Amino acid sequence: MGIISFILMVAGMFLVTFIPRVLPLALLGNKELPEKVVLWLSFIPAAVLSALLAPAILLQNGSLYLSLENTSLVAFFPTLLVAYKTKNIFYTVSGGLVFYLLTSVLF
Repeated sequence: MGIISFILMVAGMFLVTFIPRVLPLALLGNKELPEKVVLWLSFIPAAVLSALLAPAILLQNGSLYLSLENTSLVAFFPTLLVAYKTKNIFYTVSGGLVFYLLTSVLF
C-alpha cells in the first residue's frame, strides 16, 4: 500500500466516524428533543451492546452452542443478575469478568 492510499484511507475513516458524531450535534445541539425521542434514543446503547455480545455468547464456529461447557453462556446468567440488581455498568462489567474467570477455571 502506497503512502497516498494510506493517507486517503485514514482520511476516509476520519470522515465516516467524525461526520456521524458531529452532524447530529451541529443540527440538534440547541434544540429540545421530544420526550419520546429521548426515551427511544436511551435504548440504543443497550441494543447495540446486546447485538455485539449475543453472537459471542451464543455461537461457536458459526453454530448455536448451548452447553454447560460454554463458559460465556454460564457466566452470562450471574452477570445478568448483577446488572438487574445494581443497574450499574461498572459492577456489571466487573462481575462479568469475575464470573467468566471463575467459570473458565471451574469448567
